[in-house]
Amino acid sequence: MTFEQLQLSQPLLAAISRQGYIEPTPIQQQAIPYLLEKRDLIGCAQTGTGKTAAFALPILQILSKERAKQVRALILTPTRELAIQILDCFQSYGENLPLRSAAIFGGVGQEPQVAALRRGVDILIATPGRLCDLMQQGYVKLAGLEIFVLDEADRMLDMGFLRDVKKVLAALPKQRQTLLFSATMPREIETLAHTMLHAPVTVKANPVTDTATAVQQSVYLIDKKNKKFLLQNLLKQGVTSALVFTRTKYGANDVVKDLAKAGIEAMAIHGNKSQTARQTALSSFKSGKIKVLVATDIAARGIDVPELSHVINYELPNEPETYIHRVGRTGRAGLGGIAISFCDYDELDYLEDIEKLTGKALPRETSKWPMEVLQKTVKQPRTAPGTNRRRTAAPSVKLRGDKQDAPKRQPSAARGARTEKRGRRHP
Repeated sequence: MTFEQLQLSQPLLAAISRQGYIEPTPIQQQAIPYLLEKRDLIGCAQTGTGKTAAFALPILQILSKERAKQVRALILTPTRELAIQILDCFQSYGENLPLRSAAIFGGVGQEPQVAALRRGVDILIATPGRLCDLMQQGYVKLAGLEIFVLDEADRMLDMGFLRDVKKVLAALPKQRQTLLFSATMPREIETLAHTMLHAPVTVKANPVTDTATAVQQSVYLIDKKNKKFLLQNLLKQGVTSALVFTRTKYGANDVVKDLAKAGIEAMAIHGNKSQTARQTALSSFKSGKIKVLVATDIAARGIDVPELSHVINYELPNEPETYIHRVGRTGRAGLGGIAISFCDYDELDYLEDIEKLTGKALPRETSKWPMEVLQKTVKQPRTAPGTNRRRTAAPSVKLRGDKQDAPKRQPSAARGARTEKRGRRHP
């Protein structure tokens, strides 16, 4: 199938051609015809499948048929990086159309965003906290909204944005076209979809249980203390670009420091970094100025780095679906890629869950740092200040779905100022 067969307008086809895209992806082939008919839709698709263009192209075509000085389409997304990349897609695909798009997100001052809203916006891309804040201040009015997109719905719930999402839904007109995209469909998402969509069609592409066939995957069983030495050794063996994942922002900082001591320049991207710092790190990585970017899952969700050669799981994720998302950062568009995981004794349960989900065992690699510690890590309990009680060892407790990099909930008046996270771009 070609984009011409999807009945897209000539201005859109010209923009797509300029971007170098020839054939629509499966999610685009399935979704675009329904969306041009103004149907509500549930899209089960992970990042890397081309879902942004799947909703951006029909939205641009529908809105270009007439003009109105108000927000007509709203795309709600969980992270500022993803908001920026979605905005980039709308601006690239809509370069030949008289439509204005803008993005609003936390972590930066609101003045430039408010100025853009005052100039007039047809398509608004927003993160939940900043949107709710600007709605409360009266800068965003959604009474004339025609199309609403809830993107990365499962991640929205993981990050604690459900209350904000419901607040936005309450402000939308009942007569609208609604789209929901999610990589997974847990019960909470199904319930939310039932309340916000009318007779939706469902399209699916690349289920989350699939890992890229072009990606060579393997795992090293290694003690936690030796992971830094193995990472340094691998990075010095001709790696052209590597996205290194940790579970927490503190872990990401530690990895960057250890690499610096070994003479390897790297930068971190996580929730504690300012928007400017995160964009600088991402730009430096994409341009090749640095070859190593260390990231948490929330900050990296949706990041699209062309021809990324390696993904390295310095720490295995708590949830097996997250492994799929991480590995999907490489092997784009059928290009080869390598995904390497480090697994210490505490993470063996996570490895078992990953292999159960994917239905295949990861090949074991050997190094000069084999796993030797064969017992769970224990933690020392804290004692009250001023006491001299002897500390005794207690077994550690692993929390599934640990969200150390997730935003903290704050009173609604201050919620828009919190840091919001993670993005990608793919037609």
